[in-house]
Amino acid sequence: MDENAFLDRADAEMLRLEAAIENATDAADIDVDIESKPGGILELTFGDGSKIIINRHAAAREIWVAARAGGFHYRPEGERWINTRDGEELYAALTRLVSQQAGVAVQLV
Repeated sequence: MDENAFLDRADAEMLRLEAAIENATDAADIDVDIESKPGGILELTFGDGSKIIINRHAAAREIWVAARAGGFHYRPEGERWINTRDGEELYAALTRLVSQQAGVAVQLV
């Protein structure tokens, strides 16, 4: 996949992620500020000041996630984004990471 195709796909996924996270945190009544920043960065700031950063990384053709639990890299496989280390799907991972960091169960879909 060339860089332009990756950027188009990643930017579309980032918009879907932002909407899914917003819907999930609203449904769970979680205090989280979601900010979309230039360059394909999505920053989640929780009530306790902790953050999850999601960004597209064009050079690696991946979406990267940084959370309290660590750093994770996701590559596109078919219609999904899969962790390069353990095969976990991006939405499943973010469901787990946001739930852990917020201290409240959420479900991203």
